[in-house]
Amino acid sequence: MGKHPRWTRQLLSDADLEAIAAAVAAAEHETSGEIRVHLERRLPRPRGAPPGDTLARATEIFTRLGMHATSERNGVLIYLAIEDHKLAIAGDAGVHARVGDEYWPRVRDGMVERLRRGEPREAVLHAVTEVGQVLRRFFPRRPDDRNELSDQVSLN
Repeated sequence: MGKHPRWTRQLLSDADLEAIAAAVAAAEHETSGEIRVHLERRLPRPRGAPPGDTLARATEIFTRLGMHATSERNGVLIYLAIEDHKLAIAGDAGVHARVGDEYWPRVRDGMVERLRRGEPREAVLHAVTEVGQVLRRFFPRRPDDRNELSDQVSLN
């Protein structure tokens, strides 16, 4: 049995989660930006109600993980609710000001396309790489940069 909860293995193996963490570290090596990937079993919902708003939940997790507190407001969260088959990407104000509204749906749509093909690992890795390239362009790594947040996939 792996070290991650069983529900995560519905989509990603332990090796996949390790590869994602390595991809986050590699992407952040060239930028002062911060990337996190968060998996949740399901979107929270009141009893008997439909799943909640995925982007609102991603924004809540973004704040809970402290991503809003980066020095340049350049954090990006890739959020997946596994059993609900939902995802969202939340970028902080510094990133959003540079990429605009059109950017986020493109990253999301690339993930959805890969997920539909049964390629969950590639979906997340591609999103991490894509976000890393944008962060590198707008927030290049500085000599005094430090990794402000964990590169590990967070779980809820």
